[in-house]
Amino acid sequence: MIKQPAMLIDAHTHLDQSEEEPELLVARAREAGVGLIVQSGINLGASRLSVQMAGLYPEVYASVGFHPQEAGLLTSETANGIEELTRHPRVVAVGETGFDFHHDKWPHDVQEKVFLWHIELARRRGLPVIVHTRDAPDRTLAVLDRAASGLTVILHCFSLPQHLDLLAERGYYTSFAGNVTYKSATDLQVAARTVPAHLLLLETDAPWLAPVPFRGRPNSPALVRKTYEYVSALRGLTMDELAEQVAANLATAFPRLRSHQFENRARAEGG
Repeated sequence: MIKQPAMLIDAHTHLDQSEEEPELLVARAREAGVGLIVQSGINLGASRLSVQMAGLYPEVYASVGFHPQEAGLLTSETANGIEELTRHPRVVAVGETGFDFHHDKWPHDVQEKVFLWHIELARRRGLPVIVHTRDAPDRTLAVLDRAASGLTVILHCFSLPQHLDLLAERGYYTSFAGNVTYKSATDLQVAARTVPAHLLLLETDAPWLAPVPFRGRPNSPALVRKTYEYVSALRGLTMDELAEQVAANLATAFPRLRSHQFENRARAEGG
């Protein structure tokens, strides 16, 4: 029996933010060997759209929540809407949520209140929480230490390489985007090479942060292949070895994805 190439995964993307149609983006990703895409909602409307996409494309699953730049839009009504979406079987995580002090669109206390709400929702639903943090390392780590004990935490678009030892000790997943391939990103490259294998994920955060040699152009899930190529070379692995490790990590971090992994294996083996 011919061994099938290992499935590539885009652990975090925004199909709805691209100028191209989702159908085209998913088809192009499929051609590139990407068999699973986690589409992230940034508010209630985008989260609902993410769930709709997950119903249309077998590769796509959804996360739902309020990005910190949208934090002030969380009300009792929109909170109920997000909570209802978490019941959908193709919703695999809560978020993205956290702190963004770079854009600073909402007061820090508002961002923290919304962050804590997401953490408690993830705990009630038995789902992981996807964390966005920008220019707020100390407050992010403090909130997670105080409120997220026992919860599965995914640090998307990983940006805390100076805290890697602490994060590994806490068991947080680190998801690297295309910026790990940039010449200036030496600290991220050290982190991607040394992070414990069982905590490593890869993503695009498309349409932003396209990997080299596409830097400066719109990113898409298909281009996660370039990040796999780069990180596999950093870690001294084959592409298949890295892809198998990332797939195993995702199945552990996102319990609702385990059936997808099984279905893909059965399909590849002709089952």
